[in-house]
Amino acid sequence: MRRAGRRGRQVQEGSPMENGVGQEPGTTELPAAEDIPAPRPPRVRPRLVFHTQLAHGSPTGRIEGFTNVKELYAKIAEVFGISPTEILFCTLNTHKVDMQKLLGGQIGLEDFIFAHVRGETKEVEVTKTEDALGLTITDNGAGYAFIKRIKEGSIINRIQTVCVGDSIEAINDHTIVGCRHYEVARMLRELPRAQPFTLRLVQPKKAFDMIGQRTRSSKSPGEGRVTSGKETLRLRAQGPATLEEGPSPFEEEAARRVDDLLESYMGIRDSELASTMVEVAKESPSAAQLAHGLDSVLGEFAFPQEFVAEVWAAVCHPKAGQE
Repeated sequence: MRRAGRRGRQVQEGSPMENGVGQEPGTTELPAAEDIPAPRPPRVRPRLVFHTQLAHGSPTGRIEGFTNVKELYAKIAEVFGISPTEILFCTLNTHKVDMQKLLGGQIGLEDFIFAHVRGETKEVEVTKTEDALGLTITDNGAGYAFIKRIKEGSIINRIQTVCVGDSIEAINDHTIVGCRHYEVARMLRELPRAQPFTLRLVQPKKAFDMIGQRTRSSKSPGEGRVTSGKETLRLRAQGPATLEEGPSPFEEEAARRVDDLLESYMGIRDSELASTMVEVAKESPSAAQLAHGLDSVLGEFAFPQEFVAEVWAAVCHPKAGQE
């Protein structure tokens, strides 16, 4: 039996109330107004503002509201009054051509973005005296493939005018602008031996010596600071950008191993591709299922079977993969 002094009201189904208390079973109790908690205010998405400069020197600009690399380049170009096609690639927290600091699919919320733009164009003639040229190719996600690494003692290493960071614009006057890095690597592998070919390269515009290293210290105190920790903005080729926790040490190491495999098998390096492959491998109980998962997500790469097996071992059984 309910006490009449209890706070709250009851609504009897099909009958009136008496003294504020329902007299029959089958009633529904409604809380009193003072018992109803106030609705929580909607969570306001933080305003993600990033700071940027042109790597060869410029004022500092502010950009926001992008969800992929192409939109990011468009925002940077708008700030500095240039065409997005002028941007070859971006580095994080350094104006130098540092391939370890390339902007990929993730940007830390405190990162400072430096855009490297087109400089001089040059042509070099290369004779392929062996199968491998010694080039590792990556791309900027917006149509430009460029050189990420040159192997010591290789054919390209002996050509002093070819540098890390140079964008490959054409092979034998055939433009490759718009091609992905794996397509460019395949074209170079398929060139016949002992037959000279021409590379048209675009080097990044050089920074002036008087411009020192610019870091996050050029921000105003607290400006652009959204949150602390390891959160990053994940840029995706399809769909909106998402705010995520940074990768764990295990995921970082697994992605590094997969990136090394990409270089040895395909002549490309791509940290974002490697991270995607790690995510798929973690959900795959076998190499065969990893092959199926990669085919559905990244079918255009046509990864060889032995490469997929090595990736699965590197992610799921790292110690065995290192032996």
